[in-house]
Amino acid sequence: MNPFSTILTTTLALFLASGNLFAQDRSITAKPLKVLLVAGGCCHDYDTQTKLLKNGVEARLNAVVTIVYNPSKGTDATFEIYNNDDWAKGYDVVVHDECSASVTEKPYVNRILNAHREGVPAVNLHCAMHSYRWGDFREPVEVGADNAGWYEMIGIQSTGHGPQLPIDVSYTQGDHPITRGLKDWTTINEELYNNVRVFGNAEVLASGVQLQTPNKKELKENPAAAPRQADAVVAWTNEYGTKKTKIFSTTLGHNNDTVGDARYLDLVTRGLLWATGNLAKDGKPAAAYVK
Repeated sequence: MNPFSTILTTTLALFLASGNLFAQDRSITAKPLKVLLVAGGCCHDYDTQTKLLKNGVEARLNAVVTIVYNPSKGTDATFEIYNNDDWAKGYDVVVHDECSASVTEKPYVNRILNAHREGVPAVNLHCAMHSYRWGDFREPVEVGADNAGWYEMIGIQSTGHGPQLPIDVSYTQGDHPITRGLKDWTTINEELYNNVRVFGNAEVLASGVQLQTPNKKELKENPAAAPRQADAVVAWTNEYGTKKTKIFSTTLGHNNDTVGDARYLDLVTRGLLWATGNLAKDGKPAAAYVK
């Protein structure tokens, strides 16, 4: 081999090696996804569930989950972070896991919604669907109505749930990046949230079926009352506002064993990635966030 060929070969090898090193270094130094998890309020073990969610997401992604937790057990739980107009600044996505049904202060709720109207993605879990509601919220709300804001962000209006019993979860949109490759499953005892209204920008990803036994009142009225099958949407996406902010929601997640279930954490993690634009069509995360 002549000297020129030797130099060219050596230079090419060094260039390729440096490129590989650069790619590896870029992967190592990629900034983690910044996730804000807001949790607290009525009816759930949020102290445990915040830890399950943080550990589950961070084990699956190059992500840092910051927890804002209010230990209040009431439906009036509020969060100091929401008192600032720039409350979501610095975060890539917000996970709403609060249960604040009786919080009705409109400026407070609007501050939350404004961040999402301006493009901050959101993931809504379980009782977040039953928060920030007022007026005749048990009836289907109209787009633009005074009490429709929170429901419009979420994409589905829900007002209540049945008993705690297993739910058969079926992924009805199997070719969506969030659900691709995920298998249908049956939860432990969980709450199936009703669907009063599904808004036009919502895309249903999963449905739940629950065989509900008659309650005491029903049995008193009819001792021979038979179990009935209830079904509802349990996971979906939404595009919110003029900026079409990406929103993912699931009504599952009442009990700790569900929140800690790998199948649940896989679904939530996919939702986080999709909402931030970091989920490929095949359901795999962008390279920068691969753990």
